Amino acid sequence: MNAPMLHPAITIRAADLADPTERARIGAFVHDHPEATPFHLPEWTAAVARGCGQKAHYLIAERGSGQIVGVLPLCEVHSPLFGRALVSAGFGVGGGILSEGVGAVAPLARAGWQLAGRLSCPTMELRGGAHPGTGWHQDSETYCGFVRDLAGDEDAELLAVPRKQRAEIRKALANDLVVTTGCHASDAAAHYQVYAESVRNLGTPVFPRRLFTEVLREFGNSADILIVSHGGVPVASVLSLYWKQTVYPYWGGGTAAARALRANDRMYFSLMQHARTRGCTRFDFGRSKVGTGAAAFKKNWGFEAQPLTYFKRARDGEAPREINPLSPKYRLQVAAWQRLPLAVANRLGPWISRGLG
Repeated sequence: MNAPMLHPAITIRAADLADPTERARIGAFVHDHPEATPFHLPEWTAAVARGCGQKAHYLIAERGSGQIVGVLPLCEVHSPLFGRALVSAGFGVGGGILSEGVGAVAPLARAGWQLAGRLSCPTMELRGGAHPGTGWHQDSETYCGFVRDLAGDEDAELLAVPRKQRAEIRKALANDLVVTTGCHASDAAAHYQVYAESVRNLGTPVFPRRLFTEVLREFGNSADILIVSHGGVPVASVLSLYWKQTVYPYWGGGTAAARALRANDRMYFSLMQHARTRGCTRFDFGRSKVGTGAAAFKKNWGFEAQPLTYFKRARDGEAPREINPLSPKYRLQVAAWQRLPLAVANRLGPWISRGLG
């Protein structure tokens, strides 16, 4: 009679993201995992740490001679306004525990929570991934994601969009707008100018400019910027990631002039065509808060909302940190921020937003 096969014990350790070999091993595991996102990649973790001045922690679960069976990317976020938190993945809409099977889930969750305690982070947040177990609050009602297949060509894509939005796209295509793509310093500068005005108008602080440049540097050919201009002036722009045949338009927005020009409609429709030329077959429109105008906008494009499940844990007797700008506690701050001169908002915004995680 054969003896039963025993699986070697799982060990958890912190990865060395400065080691190219370690990065490559992690990247291969993430790439092959069916539930992975670009925010699980070491490139994202490293870019966020440098771009926002926060500290990165990347836990890996190994079995036997070093086979990776799970990962947990983490960002140690500290802010005088929002407190301290350990977040997976920092500044991402995805993250959480990736595990080959269920064996590494509990050890990674336990190690992450222990790390949060050592770092004096009273809150830990997992934006997706496997359920970390007991003691965690699950939220599947605040955010939803929007993903669908791209059509085969531009004409088919236009027909795939519901009639009302299709009419808006046709009007955008008729306007005198110029679309360019690139990832040079001039593209990054134009994008930041547009994005900063866009988020100020929404009442939220802009991220540090270095976050965008570090993401572009880390992702290389797997990221670019699409800019829509009118009369030589950029009016809408989006920084996108490309991964596993999916385009992720991540940081996008438009100036006050964009609305009348329908520049945002032109931007996303042109991005769909651009993504096809890059070999993409899927369009991930990102997350939006349930019941918001942003969620309705994406639904108008023919995307169906899918609930996103996040997990939070806080020290006994404490409430998890709250950074949702739609929370009633931030209503007055949002209204005040919308009235700030752009130069002032751009100066204060990065200092505030780097603590959001």
